[in-house]
Amino acid sequence: MAEGAPPDYSLANPDTLTKYKTAAQISQRVLEEVKKICTEGAKILEICQKGDKLLEDEVAKVFKGKKISKGISHPCTVSPSTYVTPYTPLVSDAEEAGTALKGEEAVKIQLGAQIDGFGAIVCDTVVVGASSEVTGRTADLMLATHYANELLLRMMMPPGLLSAGTDEEKKKAQAQKPYSQSKMTQLLEKLVKSYDCSLVENTTCWLFGRNEIEDKKKIILAPGEGVKGEGLAEVGEVWGVEMGVSTGTGKVKALPNRPTLHRRTTTTYGLKRPSSRATLSEIQKRFGTFPFSLRQLEDERSGKVGIVECVRGGVVRQLFSTVSVTKNGVQRLAGPPSTNVEQYKSEKKITDEEILKILEQPLAKPSSDKKKSKKKPKKKPAKKAVQKEEEDEEEDDEDDDDDDDE
Repeated sequence: MAEGAPPDYSLANPDTLTKYKTAAQISQRVLEEVKKICTEGAKILEICQKGDKLLEDEVAKVFKGKKISKGISHPCTVSPSTYVTPYTPLVSDAEEAGTALKGEEAVKIQLGAQIDGFGAIVCDTVVVGASSEVTGRTADLMLATHYANELLLRMMMPPGLLSAGTDEEKKKAQAQKPYSQSKMTQLLEKLVKSYDCSLVENTTCWLFGRNEIEDKKKIILAPGEGVKGEGLAEVGEVWGVEMGVSTGTGKVKALPNRPTLHRRTTTTYGLKRPSSRATLSEIQKRFGTFPFSLRQLEDERSGKVGIVECVRGGVVRQLFSTVSVTKNGVQRLAGPPSTNVEQYKSEKKITDEEILKILEQPLAKPSSDKKKSKKKPKKKPAKKAVQKEEEDEEEDDEDDDDDDDE
C-alpha cells in the first residue's frame, strides 16, 4: 500500500476476508455451545449471559497484541416462537429474568463476533428437546425456513456469475436481469406456502460494512405498506441474510415488553440529561454502532434511564448466515450447520418447477487445485484429481447463516 493511501477494507484485501472468517468461526463455535444449553426449563437470561461470556472469551484468544478493535457484533439473544425480533431479558426485570424455555418450542438463537469492525452474525432455529424425528407443523416450519433460505441465497447471486461455456454464452448469461426484490418475495412466498407457512413481514437483509451491519443497501422481503428495499447484491460485498418464516400470517405486531436490544445510529443530538450522556459515552466506547443489550451496560438500572432520551433523540434505535459475494459465487462466512432435512417429516413438499430449478443451482464454483505441479499432469489423473477436489469443496461449502428466524 502506498504511503498515505487510505486503508483498503474491501474483500480485495485478504486481511479483510481473514477477519470476517475469524469472526465467523467464533460465532459458529459459540452458536453450537449455546444450542447445547437450550433445554426445557432453562432460563433465557442465563443462556444469553453464557453466550456473551463465550463470545468475549473466544474473541480474546485471537489477534493478540494487535491494536484493533474486537468484540461482540451482536449479543446472544434467544427468542421464543412469538418473537420476531431478537429477544434478551434484563436482570433488573424479575418477570422477564425468570422466563424459561418450553419443550418442543421453536426458538431462534442469534449472536455474533467482530474483528476490527468486520462483524459476522449467525442465527439458527432449534426445537427445544426435539427427538431424532420432528413431525407436524414444527417440521413444516423448519423445512420451509431451510428451503426459503437456500432459494434466497441463489436469487441474490448476480446473473451469470457461475456460467460456463463459450464467451458468447457467458456474456448472454451475464446479460440476464437479476431477480428483483418483488420477484424474490413472490417466489419465496410461493415456496413457504407449499408448507402452509408465511414469510415474516419486512424480513430484511443488509449490506455489511466495516463497523456497520446496516449499510447503504437492503433487501426487504414481504414488505409492509410504504416499505421498500434499496439495491441488490454485487460481487465484492458482504451481506447479512435473514430469513423469517411463520406458521401464522407473518404479520408483525408490537408487544408491550420494553425493548432491550439497541444500536447507536450516526444521528447527532444534544442530550440534556447527564445520565443520557453517560450512557451514550459508554455505548460509543464499548459497542460502537454494533447492537447491544442494556444488560451489557456497567449499570443496567442507570442505563434503562439514560437510554430513554437517546432513543427519543434518534441517537439509538431498537432493533439476523453472513455471506460474501465473490467472482466465484456466494460463500457462507457464518451460519448454522446444514439442516438435516431427513429429521423433519412433513407431508408437504415443493412442487413449483421454477423454484425447484433454482434450488438445484450451485452457490459457488468448485475451486481449482492451488498446488499445481510444474510438470504437465496426464489428462486422466488430472481429471480425477479435480473431481476429488470438487467433492471435497462441496462438502466444505455445506456449512451454513443464516437460516434465520422462526
